[in-house]
Amino acid sequence: MSHTPLLDTINSPADLKKLSVEQLETLAAEIRETIIQTVSQTGGHLAPCLGVVELTLAIHYVFDTPEDKVVWDVGHQSYAHKLITGRRGQFHTLRQYQGISGFPKRAESAYDAFDTGHSSTSISASLGIATAKDLKGDRHKSIAVIGDGSMTGGMAFEALNQAGHLHKDLIVILNDNEMSISPNVGALSSFLSRKLTSKTAVRVKKEMEHFLKSFSNVGENILSVLKKSEESLKGFFTPGMLFEALKFEYIGPLPGHKLENLIEALRNVRDFSTGPTLIHVLTTKGKGYEPAEKNPGDFHGVGPFCIETGLPVPSPPAPPSYTKVFGETLVRIAEQDPRVVAITAAMPVGTGLNDFSQRFPERFFDVGIAEQHAVTYAAGMATEGLLPVVAIYSTFFQRALDQIIHDVCLPNLPVTLAIDRGGLVGDDGPTHHGVFDLSFLRFIPNLVIMAPKDENELRHMLHTAILHPGPAAVRYPRGNGEGVAMDEALQRIPLGTGELLRQGADILLLPIGNRVPAALEAAAGLKKLGIEAAVINPRFVRPLDDALICEWANRTGKVVTIEDNVKKGGFGSAILELFAQKNLWTVRTKVLGLPDKFMEHGTQAQLRSKGNIDGPAIIVEALALCGKDC
Repeated sequence: MSHTPLLDTINSPADLKKLSVEQLETLAAEIRETIIQTVSQTGGHLAPCLGVVELTLAIHYVFDTPEDKVVWDVGHQSYAHKLITGRRGQFHTLRQYQGISGFPKRAESAYDAFDTGHSSTSISASLGIATAKDLKGDRHKSIAVIGDGSMTGGMAFEALNQAGHLHKDLIVILNDNEMSISPNVGALSSFLSRKLTSKTAVRVKKEMEHFLKSFSNVGENILSVLKKSEESLKGFFTPGMLFEALKFEYIGPLPGHKLENLIEALRNVRDFSTGPTLIHVLTTKGKGYEPAEKNPGDFHGVGPFCIETGLPVPSPPAPPSYTKVFGETLVRIAEQDPRVVAITAAMPVGTGLNDFSQRFPERFFDVGIAEQHAVTYAAGMATEGLLPVVAIYSTFFQRALDQIIHDVCLPNLPVTLAIDRGGLVGDDGPTHHGVFDLSFLRFIPNLVIMAPKDENELRHMLHTAILHPGPAAVRYPRGNGEGVAMDEALQRIPLGTGELLRQGADILLLPIGNRVPAALEAAAGLKKLGIEAAVINPRFVRPLDDALICEWANRTGKVVTIEDNVKKGGFGSAILELFAQKNLWTVRTKVLGLPDKFMEHGTQAQLRSKGNIDGPAIIVEALALCGKDC
């Protein structure tokens, strides 16, 4: 007789509430197995999700979701949440084109209280929800689940500061899988925290306070001494003094994989807390899967892998990634120039700076999840003669726009912005596509913007940017390079100079960055159809090579611009502005770029096709501009 897995019986959190703690422990094991099996095939965030299984079950077991709102910071730990909130049947489509998202998404489920993908936002959002509920007279809870890494973001502390001031009924759960706390101290603190939140303890404490206050000055003095003693004791045994200084009730640290303890503490907070409360939970990243527990960093975000070994699924040999080439080139440049320093925001591996950090530990700075600080920190270094390179994903550079304008470009400081993952990134989806940077950087005075056509050109552009006496940005895509030969010597590219890659009398294809290979592919296809297309690699978005572009626009009379960026305000807009400035009113121009909407998740190839920026799309648009059918 076959056994029906418990997970198959869970269609909503209401089903959880029918289970015993022992059954929840069995369910936790089944959820881990499902997550491992699925992510081994689809790729995704593995270690973070395995670490919060018990916490997820306890939250939904105790609270009345979706009326009680749970906001998952970043959201890369939300897979167990998805499995028990009605998406078990779709879980195999995780991060696949037209499948479920790897992050919380309000359009996907009523249980996803807030769309998240960037870190450090959960407390602000949950405080907003708590404030709205208070104004509406809604007594349901607002809960933020935030990791210790996300707590390095300044926005989290801005929210904590206001939450303490407003004294709203907000619950913040700090999922801590990094801080080292002695097991003995942690166990004692866990015991005290759970017991001191019980109904009896809370009632006795309030009655004692009321009794002492009745004795005029003497009672107040005794109460003051007792409170100071209590705070000193809690400060000695727990790391909660900071949060209590922000007027939060601090509870913890609690063992994050013991369901009985978690459920008891959460129930006590649910029933007796009336102001902002922070619950500190200790978890193990990668819990239940040995390779991920041993190397949680390697299993934070993974592609398909072999479950037995933990090794990636073998793939055909491929050229090095743009990220890897960037990292190797920066090390080479830094070997020759001691003024070069590298800065990143909690992504040393993701941005290719791991080798740099080991080779030059004194010149490498990981500032945590604090992109605004990273840019201004670099600006400060630049005023003292250093040459800082700030390597951050495009989607996260969005957070530092004011710092780029005010602290780097206004004083014209020699800071290099290494913009990784520029363009469509694939299965991480709309929260991570780097498709706005050309638009939000192009209008800033003093800033030079470059985008390489291949990995060899990336090396020369990085060299050029670092040598430039003012601010410069180099924007490159996610994924492997084109497999081109690498020049031995690094060359400095003259500012604002493009290159003519192909001559043609009928039409000019004007791609930027990673769209150059697609444009060359399209030009070859157009030739077979009797159309000769010229192709220019502009190399610079700012300043443009006005002379070269205008010469060939005049020659052909027809231009197609192509970019892996939104059309509005991007490279194509820059070309239209150029033609207007030069009075090239007769040049017919078609701008190819991403549409005015947020692109979903899928492979880069799928999304580039849907966004009308791949080789076949270029051919179709070029033919139309030339007045010919496909």
